Amino acid sequence: MALFVAILVLSNIASSAKIVDLGLSIWGIRLAFDGGTLLFPLAYVLGDVLTEVYGFKASRRVIYTGFAVLAFSSLVFFTLRILPAESSWEAQNGAAITGSAAYNAVLGGMSSGGIVLASLAGYLVGEFFNAVLLSKIKVMMQGRFLWFRAIVSSLAGELLDSLIFVSIACLTGVFGWHLFITLALTNYILKCLIEALVLPTTYAAVRLLKKHEGIDVYDVGVKYRPIG
Repeated sequence: MALFVAILVLSNIASSAKIVDLGLSIWGIRLAFDGGTLLFPLAYVLGDVLTEVYGFKASRRVIYTGFAVLAFSSLVFFTLRILPAESSWEAQNGAAITGSAAYNAVLGGMSSGGIVLASLAGYLVGEFFNAVLLSKIKVMMQGRFLWFRAIVSSLAGELLDSLIFVSIACLTGVFGWHLFITLALTNYILKCLIEALVLPTTYAAVRLLKKHEGIDVYDVGVKYRPIG
């Protein structure tokens, strides 16, 4: 849970801080991506591990914990943004890049309504869909083919996450609409690629936890509700 929450917060800071362009294109579309894309897929990997080992209800608790901490971190950045700045820090002297303008340019996005709404909505819908799908397929397949279940559930959850995040961010003016296809496509491709690359680690973590904890939950008869 601690690692899950840390990844969420760090990836959202990175998303608001920088858009990366490695000079690559596909079908004529520039593959630029926000900084959090490199880290955020690991949250889905951890979500897969949690659901696979401890079941949907335990994963749901972690998802809500991540949601609460993410909202709290945004509140902290918002509070810092509106507090009055010290005069010598506010005045930019020489090459020193300080002041409220610098803060707002880099970290202000973490407290802007658009990026917060986009992040929270995309995260909540995507993670829940990922957990529900993985849990259901595990019961259907009687615990076999973890690689298939992990990839399918993550592909679906990350698709919803990427579309919701970029759509809301563009609607609220965080990103321009000219970046919609670029960011949505690149985010999804990179997230899926990272998910596939770390699949051996997912397998190792699942085996280790099941052996150490002596638990392997099957969500038979579980009602997949957001609460309860």
